[in-house]
Amino acid sequence: MSSTASRPEPTIIQGGMGVAVSDWRLARAVSKTGQMGVVSGTALDTVLVRRLQLGDEGGHMRRALAEFPYPEMADRILQKYYVEGGKAEGVPLVGTMVIPMEPTQQQFELVVVANFVEVYLAKEGHDGLVGINFLEKIQLPTLPSAYGAMLAGVDYVLMGAGIPKAIPGILDRLSEGKDVELPIHILGADRDDNFVTRFDPVKFTAGEVPWLSRPKFLAIVASATLASMLAKKASGYVDGFIVEGPTAGGHNAPPRGAKQTNERGEPLYGVRDVVDLSAIAALGRPFWLAGSYGSPEQVSKALDQGATGVQVGTAFAFCEESGFSGDIKDVVFDLVKNGEPDVVTDAEASPTGFPFKVLQVEGSMSDKTVYENRTRVCDLGFLRQGYKKEDGTIGWRCPSEKIAAFTYKGGDEEDTQGRKCVCNGLLTNIGLGQRRKNGKHELPLVTCGNDVVSIKRFLKTPEATSYSAADVIEFLLAGISLPAVAAH
Repeated sequence: MSSTASRPEPTIIQGGMGVAVSDWRLARAVSKTGQMGVVSGTALDTVLVRRLQLGDEGGHMRRALAEFPYPEMADRILQKYYVEGGKAEGVPLVGTMVIPMEPTQQQFELVVVANFVEVYLAKEGHDGLVGINFLEKIQLPTLPSAYGAMLAGVDYVLMGAGIPKAIPGILDRLSEGKDVELPIHILGADRDDNFVTRFDPVKFTAGEVPWLSRPKFLAIVASATLASMLAKKASGYVDGFIVEGPTAGGHNAPPRGAKQTNERGEPLYGVRDVVDLSAIAALGRPFWLAGSYGSPEQVSKALDQGATGVQVGTAFAFCEESGFSGDIKDVVFDLVKNGEPDVVTDAEASPTGFPFKVLQVEGSMSDKTVYENRTRVCDLGFLRQGYKKEDGTIGWRCPSEKIAAFTYKGGDEEDTQGRKCVCNGLLTNIGLGQRRKNGKHELPLVTCGNDVVSIKRFLKTPEATSYSAADVIEFLLAGISLPAVAAH
């Protein structure tokens, strides 16, 4: 049973954004208001490794590592990656590719520990609700990531960007210390192929397996059909749904029906993409609405439609506690104050093939001329695609890697057109971008929702240049009558 079973559901869920934009600081700040903070579970092994190499300012990573229940694992990571005072400017950072289908013990350890660290810090010093957001499209780290988050007592697991049918049952088994497996999507696989990744807590811990609380599971969906299917056919109980519309930041579900675009090449959404909320409500489970719900009017509207509340991302993305670098926040605030932010739903940017929201920022990866001068490289691999080779083994390729490498692996050159290196771009957004040996730094790729222009409402004076997560919560709940929930 979940440790949150008897607790009231939050009205506001802070979205899980980018790579560590929704980091532990932001999630902790939101959680302390009595609502639910969420950390992004994407690329946390890389995030931890780079934070350590840059000197772990404030000692937060080391403090959390000291609390990991298997000290020898944490010590190995600290000894391998920590650089006191941080690497000198311009010195490349040690990289970490996404783990393979059959990871080594040390590869498992890094992913488990990294997820523990982020959730531990988000939950430190209060008893509010903390969730973690995973992407179904990034499958290989999912099992050890979930286990690491559960070791830290995560309250909710949220997952979208696909059909997370297997996850509820996996959470059940992990809570009982049982081994788990996850089917992996492989292009060209035959019906009788069985490509799976596995994780065994007993083997991982050498038999010292704790009994863990099963976090609640929220599926992020864009249709009542998908919600209904998950409610009926998922491997375990789905505790609720986040119904996300096409104006939300990050990855969006593709439009249903015939593919049509506007003059800028953005996919057009129509009547078939409007979610039947009555059908969602009929499933009898809590649900939250997401995508341009960052105002008290929209919160009230959601509640009137039977929703438990809303998920809000963009409003939190640029607050003081978010992981976006200060330089990016300054640029965005200038764009917003001048009424100029331009968010494009780019149908080609993401290697996943899903539409991806990109804020047009001069000098970033969204700048076509600048990006075309970037040397294509795939040295993180979180969004790479598995494919079946002629000999039956699995290969990996990414539409954002060097075109010659992608086509050599059987990829269609047309699939590389317009693709951006989302992995490297998102790490640069938070000040953890790679430094190349040629002296160049990776470029940012800023993603946010269409309502980014509205963040100026949180600035309390025309001269203000920042606002807090608590300011967002106060604004969203202004004038709204809610059940009594103690702040933590």
